[in-house]
Amino acid sequence: VTGGRPHPLQNIGTCITKRMPPLSSLMQAEQEDTIRVQTIEKTSAFPIFSQEEVTSHRSLEDGVWVTYKGGVYDITEFVAMHPGGDKILLAAGGALEPFWALYAVHNQEHVLEMLSEYKVGELSAEDLKKQKTIKTSDPYSSEPERHPVLRINNLKPFNAEPPPEILSDSFITPSAVFFKRNHLPVPQVDPASYQLQVEGLPGGVLTLSLEELKTRFSKHTVTATLQCAGNRRSEMNKVKQVKGLNWGIAAISNATWGGARLRDVLLAAGYRPDVAQRAFHVQFEGLDKDVTGTTYGASIPLNKAVSEEGDVLLAYEMNGVDLPADHGYPVRVVVPGTVGARNVKWLGKIIVSADESSSHWQQNDYKGFSPGTDWDTVDFKSAPAIQELPSQVSHPPHQQTVLWLIAVLEEVAVKGYAWSGGGREVVRVDVSLDGGNTWQVAN
Repeated sequence: VTGGRPHPLQNIGTCITKRMPPLSSLMQAEQEDTIRVQTIEKTSAFPIFSQEEVTSHRSLEDGVWVTYKGGVYDITEFVAMHPGGDKILLAAGGALEPFWALYAVHNQEHVLEMLSEYKVGELSAEDLKKQKTIKTSDPYSSEPERHPVLRINNLKPFNAEPPPEILSDSFITPSAVFFKRNHLPVPQVDPASYQLQVEGLPGGVLTLSLEELKTRFSKHTVTATLQCAGNRRSEMNKVKQVKGLNWGIAAISNATWGGARLRDVLLAAGYRPDVAQRAFHVQFEGLDKDVTGTTYGASIPLNKAVSEEGDVLLAYEMNGVDLPADHGYPVRVVVPGTVGARNVKWLGKIIVSADESSSHWQQNDYKGFSPGTDWDTVDFKSAPAIQELPSQVSHPPHQQTVLWLIAVLEEVAVKGYAWSGGGREVVRVDVSLDGGNTWQVAN
């Protein structure tokens, strides 16, 4: 009996119904003993569980089960001892591998030994193979794999955000859990045949391969935050229903991007100061398309694109490696300080123009209106396209949680993120403990 619940191992021999020695004993054991223990585990007739059975154990009440390399583990008793706190519950009912990939500290022998103490079964061969029937007619059939910790707002196209506790773990957001905002199927782009076209300048059409983009122009790196315009929309919906996906507080992430400066590429394509007398926008077109062939598009002001301080990149790296498929491989635009919708992914074309992008997402979406707006009759042309916008949030997000913690602990750590947008610094952080009636300036 474990934790008041019948243990799933029954009638399969005393050699495996006994708990393994504690970690301290294992670490002191001779190598022969370690080999003997591992041999017993490999040859024991553990019961077989389906993924559905594992998934049903996702809470302390029902038990916390996880899988690792085909084994099934009941880690309910270990949750309270986990050095990383209750983040371990994010993996409940699923595989440990994606989470351990985020935290390399787990890839140590003593951690595997500790995990082996909690083994209760094997995952079925069918679930282990994870065979999937692919429908070739589905434009989303070739989507990349995503981290299971992501909280999905929409599957097709894929839109998801990380849990807030993961987001606030580090200044740089790991690419795997960086929020995903796709508008169309993720395109399959061959880097060898990739070409970027630059149009609308006196030099004519400039066509660049991926290799030329990397070798003709100096590589620059910029650490920049991207935020979806719908971030925290779920909070708005509690006041009044608004249009768009029901994002929580984590449709925002931070990464270090590497690539060629847009300014340098425009200069190579023939940009001169006199162009600004007739052109006011730089349009971007992605390689992602809908069933009619319409691509995703957006634009930014020309002065942002050509400014030496604008830091606009044609990025081909994210956090030191090639862009992941979900984030625009092989090339995307990164426009620091500007709403995520203008940071076009899978970039195929750049156009210097007197006009904004005619894309639906520039003209009829990503615009702000007053609370009294009637969505059935709204005139999208009456509002400018969002470029910059701020955001801030603290954790824990729920007032009752904070009050309870203060009552019990007298002190509570409040953490989170703040982003001013437009490249402006955060000048002050204020904290209120009484619903906003009084505020204290944080140090």
